[in-house]
Order: sequence, then structure tokens, then C-alpha cells
Amino acid sequence: MSRRSLYDLPRWLLAIGPVLILGAVFGLLYLSSPFGDLSSAGEASTLDVIWVVTVIGAIAGIVPVAIGMLWFPFIRELDTRYIHGFMALAAGVLAFIAVEMTEDVVEYAGDTGTPVLAFGLAAAGVGVTFAVMYVASQWRQRTMNRTEKSGVEIAYLVAIALGLHSVGEGLGIGVSYVMGDTATLTLLVLAFVMHNVMEGPTVVAAIARDRATPPLRHFAAIGVIAGGPVIVGGWIGSFAQSDLLAILFYAIAIGAILQVLIEVAELIRFDADAVLTRANTMAFAFGFVLMFLLEDVLTEILLEGWLVPA
Repeated sequence: MSRRSLYDLPRWLLAIGPVLILGAVFGLLYLSSPFGDLSSAGEASTLDVIWVVTVIGAIAGIVPVAIGMLWFPFIRELDTRYIHGFMALAAGVLAFIAVEMTEDVVEYAGDTGTPVLAFGLAAAGVGVTFAVMYVASQWRQRTMNRTEKSGVEIAYLVAIALGLHSVGEGLGIGVSYVMGDTATLTLLVLAFVMHNVMEGPTVVAAIARDRATPPLRHFAAIGVIAGGPVIVGGWIGSFAQSDLLAILFYAIAIGAILQVLIEVAELIRFDADAVLTRANTMAFAFGFVLMFLLEDVLTEILLEGWLVPA
């Protein structure tokens, strides 16, 4: 579909279209029971495990991110202040993910038997990742020698941070698969599909702020970077189950998110007089609360209590 015909679609359709697609995918996954009986998964060959986990990871990671990115035409046509609001909402989503992963680090550290080592590894992962990304950001600004920030560059950084977080999601999928736990695997995939869809508008919000729409290949690359690592995490979880490894991945993701939050704030500041406007603050809070509802409330009440009986 050409850019013109896409943008000529009714605004209401651009707004609710991704929701309708998500509902169709969500219903298809639940009604079709795509994972079947996993009781013999532990005896499957390495290639079979890799293939099945790859398919599951793509469904849980890449598909929902791609659906969420379909909101780009709707966001793109908004006034600048509303685009800033979507960027603030994206920051709220990232902040929630960072808080959630911090809780996971604490939980995994308690299970390792060596909490001091675990917390030390986590602190090192957060600190080193943040420092490396900060230095890289400063170097990029100096070498490019320009005053205008690029939304595409920020989108790639957001995608990298989300991708690192997605590795942790994949670990749970891989472990559930090799253990043959169909109910838990189904729950995880449905939950990831439901909340990973918000990663789509999170990565494209910064692009919407640019004057020109980048080539389609950038959207494809960003989507794969953000959602694809669920597959990598699934491979790792299938063959190398380790609490310390999970802690390291989560810590790296937290460090990346912290730097990305700074980048998003600077991108908003470039166009606006202030970052902490009432609208941006409300959008940030809405993004944080929305992810809480999708991740915790709906997962526990809707999925665990209804779709996948506890």
C-alpha cells in the first residue's frame, strides 16, 4: 500500500486498526492451542527445539511489535505537542519495564544462593551498559556535528533496549518449553503478545517527530531488533538455564533503558521549551499504569483466572 493511500485511511481506522488485528491474533492463539502437547519436548532433537522455540519467539516478540508499529501513520499526523506526549508515554512504558526487571533481578538473586555475587553482577551490568551507551551517544553527536537530533537514531536505541529486555522474556519461554509445561508456555505467550504490542508505538514515537518518513527497511529492522531477541532468549532458556545469566541480561537491559530515557528527554527538549509539561507528565504516568494493567492485572485476572485456569 502506498504512503498516500495509507494516510488517506480514516483516522478512526488508523487508531483502532492495530487493536482489531491484535484481538484477532490473540483469539487465534487461544482458540487454536498452537503449542499442543509438549510432554515429549525434553526428548526432541536440538534442531526441533531451535525451530519450535524460534516460531514461538516470533509469535510472542516480533508479531506484537509489528502490530504496535502500525500506529505510526496515526501518530505521524499528530501535532508536535501530541507527538511529544506519545514519546513521554513511551518513556513511561520503558520505565515500567525497568522497574519490573529490577524486581526480577531481586527475585533471581534470592534463588542463586549467592546474592552478593548476583547483586554485584547486576550492578556491573547496569553501570557498564549505561556508561557504554552514554559514551557512544556523546561520540555520535560530536562526530556527526549537527544540531538536530534524529528520531530514527533514538528509535534504534529504544529498540535495542527493548530487545535486551526481550531476551529475558525468551528465557521463560525456553524453560517452559523444555519442561513441557504447556499451560505456563501458553500463558507467557499470551501475556507477551498482549503487552509487547505497546513496544510498537514506543519505538516509532520518536520517528514520528522527524519531518521525513524513513524507508520501510528501517521499520523492519527496528521491529526485529525490538522483538527478535525473544527468540534468542528462548534458545538460551532451552539449553542453558541459569539464574545468573538471566540477571545479567536483565541488568544490561535496565542500563540501556536508563540511557534511552535520557535520550528521549533530550529529543523532546530539542523541540519544546520544557520536558516536564503537564501533558507529558500525564502521558508518562499513563504509559507506566497501562503497562502495569497489561502485565500484572490482566495477566493475573484475565489470563491466569480465565484463559489459562490456575
